[in-house]
Amino acid sequence: MSVIQDYLNDLQTTLSHLPLEDIERAVDVLIHARLNDKQVFTLGNGGSAATASHFACDLGKGTVVVGYPRFRVMALTDNMPLFSALANDYGYEQVFVEQLANLVRPGDVVIGISGSGNSANVLNAIRLAREVGATTIGMTGFDGGKLKGMVDICILAPSHCMEKVEDVHLVLEHLISTAVRERAKCEA
Repeated sequence: MSVIQDYLNDLQTTLSHLPLEDIERAVDVLIHARLNDKQVFTLGNGGSAATASHFACDLGKGTVVVGYPRFRVMALTDNMPLFSALANDYGYEQVFVEQLANLVRPGDVVIGISGSGNSANVLNAIRLAREVGATTIGMTGFDGGKLKGMVDICILAPSHCMEKVEDVHLVLEHLISTAVRERAKCEA
């Protein structure tokens, strides 16, 4: 079998083993945040940073339904002047926690995306979010890493291949955004 077919077969298998109950719980948490004027923060590194940014875009624009509240959402990956200043002055492990310290409030939602589940800057942000009473969602892969045990809801992409984990995380953000929008349409 070709590398291409093997990759696609493995990706299909990974998608078929996603934790549907946890995905539904994440949708419920986001809808609750939206209806209660809570802020949603997304964050991650590398490919996960791109997914965090994309997720914030899709929640902010792609879930708009006339007559229904809009999301207050921010990707902590998107302000590069602030991001680099924090990395320079406090260290890369602090780039998300320092941003959250200014913004996060009880009842907000923090979505940490880490393929390995062990990114120090993501873990630090989740730790702070929990301390202030925010709801935490983790999107991870492999065995879930440390992130799995730290979040209120963990959506694990069951793969040991980073590329496939990142593929699944992008599918998940699209799936969750679509589910949130469709539920709003039914309720509006």
